[in-house]
Amino acid sequence: MEQIAKNEILKIRNLQTYFFSSDGTAKAVDGATFSLRKGKVLGVVGESGCGKSVTAQSVMRLVPSPPGKIVGGEIMFDGQDLTKLSMAEMRHIRGNRISMIFQEPMTSLNPVFTIGDQLSEMFILHRNMNKKEALDASTEMLAKVQIPAPEARIGEYPHQLSGGMRQRVMIAMALSCDPEVLIADEPTTALDVTVQAQILDLIIKLKDDFGTAVEMITHDLGVIAETADSIVVMYAGKVVEQADTIELFENTLHPYTRGLLNSTPVLGRRTAGKFERLNEIKGMVPSLYNLPKGCKFCERCPEAMPICSQKEPELTEINASHAVRCWLHIPH
Repeated sequence: MEQIAKNEILKIRNLQTYFFSSDGTAKAVDGATFSLRKGKVLGVVGESGCGKSVTAQSVMRLVPSPPGKIVGGEIMFDGQDLTKLSMAEMRHIRGNRISMIFQEPMTSLNPVFTIGDQLSEMFILHRNMNKKEALDASTEMLAKVQIPAPEARIGEYPHQLSGGMRQRVMIAMALSCDPEVLIADEPTTALDVTVQAQILDLIIKLKDDFGTAVEMITHDLGVIAETADSIVVMYAGKVVEQADTIELFENTLHPYTRGLLNSTPVLGRRTAGKFERLNEIKGMVPSLYNLPKGCKFCERCPEAMPICSQKEPELTEINASHAVRCWLHIPH
């Protein structure tokens, strides 16, 4: 079995996850390559439909089949290619060594079981605890994610908790078995700003306490700037730019990444004494069933050249900490 680099806990190489239907083949993830380093936070950003969540579901082997299928590539974890494991083997890894916080906790938590029942299941399944031991461990875990009166909350149902509380329960479930990798898929969606900040602070604190590597999926570059050590930018199923966080913000190369940054509101931003209008990326993300030839961003790009519509660029290393998929920065 191939070993991944010493500081990498997870290596995704040329991952291809497609969805097959009567309308054709949707290439939701098409050749994604990136890695997650131990004890670090990797931010994965992009518009809705760019392949962020499907990449995470592929790692967890949760892509619904049919219609979805991993048709190529590797997901290397601890010397094993997860795409080659059976579902029984994945159950020993999923929730135990690799965990995921899903976007909407109300749809992820079962409404007919108490918080204690759902949380203790992780300890019973992966730590071979009895019911009492599992409930005690669950109560302790709720305290770690700063839920007040955890002894009382353990007997409540999801609808009795606020959105922020439910998200903390999801974090407690994800971290209950001290996973080596935590995937957080839009962990602050639908939460108010103050609760968002608390949840992000909590994830970072627990990452430091447990030494967990975190993949943070979001469309919010403000969240990424505050939390991530490195960033992967995805568009139409492909990685278009990746770099260390400071490098990416100070030396943005891909027009799509610049568009994302320029469309982020900045309080009080002015030009010549006047407030700036919020810029937008014109056009729409192309249909995954009918992707354009050449660069997938070509039709929306303000800097497109003739070669962009004819030939797709490869993801090319610009320096040791920065790679981009764009003809503006690749010899041709």
